[in-house]
Amino acid sequence: MGRSLQAILATDERALLLCLGAVAALLLLAALLLLHMAARRRGPKPSRLFRSAREVLFVLAGLGLLCVMDGLLEPYWPRVTHITIPCSKLPHGARFRLVQISDLHSEAKPRLEKRLPEIIAAQKPDAIAFTGDALNSRDGLPVFRDCMTRLARIAPTLAVKGNWDLYADYANLDMYGGTGVKLLDAGAVPVATGGATVWIAGAALWGDWRIEAALERVPPGVPTVLLYHMPSGVDLAAKRGVDLVCVGHTHGGQVALPFYGALVDLSRSGKRYEAGLYRNGETWLYVNRGIGMEAGLPVRFFCRPEIAVIDLVGEK
Repeated sequence: MGRSLQAILATDERALLLCLGAVAALLLLAALLLLHMAARRRGPKPSRLFRSAREVLFVLAGLGLLCVMDGLLEPYWPRVTHITIPCSKLPHGARFRLVQISDLHSEAKPRLEKRLPEIIAAQKPDAIAFTGDALNSRDGLPVFRDCMTRLARIAPTLAVKGNWDLYADYANLDMYGGTGVKLLDAGAVPVATGGATVWIAGAALWGDWRIEAALERVPPGVPTVLLYHMPSGVDLAAKRGVDLVCVGHTHGGQVALPFYGALVDLSRSGKRYEAGLYRNGETWLYVNRGIGMEAGLPVRFFCRPEIAVIDLVGEK
């Protein structure tokens, strides 16, 4: 059996705290050095070794300060990612554009929720998908509902529930009523565009039966997108011939390093399905980095919030 989600998050919070502690220690050491230099300003000239160590520490402290600034600014610096995926079930030359967002984790004070509709409208989507985790607190409900309402005016907007949405504190909240968003729970709907019709199915956590029930509603042989919250749904979807699975949940780790990726692991799938585009048999999987942040991990580093623009393109 894999680790529980609670154990995963607890481990990741400890890892993040260690990283932040290391940065804070560098900044503290640099401050102490400055105080020491001020105290010895009129004393004897420091040794070459001391001066070299001081310069190295200042460089490290400078990098630490940049890391802190980046971590604080990135949550407000979204990135639009464009992905093109061939789909043999679409007519040749047809294109279906899906804009996916995930993991808003809205709170009383908006972060990107007010800007998202304008950014997404500029992409001219045929449909919009939200793949779960709406809130970090009940106070964030008005912010979330306002964002969803504005999105639904742009294009057909579909959503599924994530693990945070099923917690006892949120389970009874009316997140989508009156917003115009279609909540999919073991359901599927067709979305027509100029060149074709794509079926979008969706299932809330937990249980493969929900995915099975959603896909049972899709006619055979049609272009199909499955919305789910966690990457674990791709294995079953691949067996059922789904063309594209859109998920979130991982946040891309929220804290990443160049050339390595996520430093912390927010998912049972780990680095197997960390962030971005993957292939499972004939099924494509897109793992969205999400917009918001876990309540216990309020920082992003080398992992900007993501708006994914996915074009399904018909091929011969």
